[in-house]
Amino acid sequence: MLRIVKYPHPALRHESKPLRRVDGELKNTVREMFDLMYAQKGIGLAANQVDLPYRFFILNAEGDPEKGQEFVFLNPVIGKRSGTEEAEEGCLSFPEIYAPVKRSAKIAISAYNLAGEEVNYELGGLLGRAAQHEYDHLDGVLFIDRLTPTGLLSVKQALLDLEQQFAGDRRRGIIPDDSKSPRGWQSWNNYGREGMTKHE
Repeated sequence: MLRIVKYPHPALRHESKPLRRVDGELKNTVREMFDLMYAQKGIGLAANQVDLPYRFFILNAEGDPEKGQEFVFLNPVIGKRSGTEEAEEGCLSFPEIYAPVKRSAKIAISAYNLAGEEVNYELGGLLGRAAQHEYDHLDGVLFIDRLTPTGLLSVKQALLDLEQQFAGDRRRGIIPDDSKSPRGWQSWNNYGREGMTKHE
């Protein structure tokens, strides 16, 4: 059963590895991630936010399974960027923490979908911002890393509270240490640098 890991869980700082195939297990994982995202009122979720080493993320700008469009970005690559916009962001791994972040106003992104097909999008607005936020996750970059010194100071106490909660959960065994991670970052073999293939 998947769960969203909270800051400062080490999975959030890991750089994800490219997927090399689409199979039933991956499709089931994606579906479970969408369900988890909707339950938490989110609009995006990256694989390492659920302690998985895969390089993919999901989006639905409406945050509602009955509305909007579900996007799955496998092995995404952001190409052209243009403009700059600042807007408030939050993150499911940082509950109740919000701060303004500067992002590109528009991006071109390519990826694979669950059919193993290459897809290309030009995104702006909330969807473009969310895509950049989740893409950062795949490289171990968090939205707090993009805050101004003033912005970071404004959330400092909330971050300290999360760090203390995490440390307490580790001591009580609620969160296992890295060597006992249930998702086994070192043992997954469903990734590599080969081309994407599809396996039913």
